[in-house]
Formats: sequence, structure tokens, C-alpha cells
Amino acid sequence: MTDRVLVAVAVILSENQILLSRRHDASHQGGKWEFPGGKVELNETVEQALLREIEEELGLQVIKQEPFIVVDHDYFDKQVRLDVRIVSEFSGMADGKEGQLIRWVTAVDLLELDFPSANAPIVKSLYKYLTTEYTP
Repeated sequence: MTDRVLVAVAVILSENQILLSRRHDASHQGGKWEFPGGKVELNETVEQALLREIEEELGLQVIKQEPFIVVDHDYFDKQVRLDVRIVSEFSGMADGKEGQLIRWVTAVDLLELDFPSANAPIVKSLYKYLTTEYTP
């Protein structure tokens, strides 16, 4: 059995919109939209990984993050644990630092986009959160 990969995932919110990035075509689940983030390295906390990944991928400095949901998912070739955090405060201007397309979307847009299957519980929970509880 392969070890489960721990991934820090950011739901970056600004003015009732969510920042997404598109996976490179050659990557695992390539071409699909995702919430930014990445693998938690050895001797690194999820919080530290999130700060590092968002800086590297988007050029943003995370100021405030809080736990949102944890998702365990088994793909045919990989097992992941997604530790998802709401990022409600950050500084900087988002830019696809790794050549990835980025896009700000609304909660309704989430329902129309193609995400990796591991993201389905995130999309469902986030849609509910944004349409029933979120006030900027």
C-alpha cells in the first residue's frame, strides 16, 4: 500500500470570489481546475506548507488561514489527504508563478468547472459555506 500524500490546499477568498489554478496538462489530473497548494514536506506543518506553496505558486503572502475540511481520496495510482484551509487575508497580487492559468470565480462557477475527483467534497462544502454563511 502506498503512503497517503499529505497536501496543504488553500481556498483563497477575496470579495466573495475564489482563486483557482489550472493544472498543467502533463501533471497528474492535468488540465483540471484546482485549489492552489501542494505537498507537505518532511518536518513541515500544514500551515507552513500552505505559506510556502502559495508564495511559490502565486506570489501571495498568506496572513490569515483557518481549517476548513480534510478529504481522503484514493485515485488508482495515488492516495491523497487534502488538508483544506480557508485563506481570508493575504497580501500581494496573484500571478501564476509556475506558468499556470489562474482565475477568480464565484461559488456558482465552482459547479460548472472540471476538478479532480478528490476536490468534489471541497466544492460541495465550499458552495454551501459561501452561499449560506459567507459575508465579506
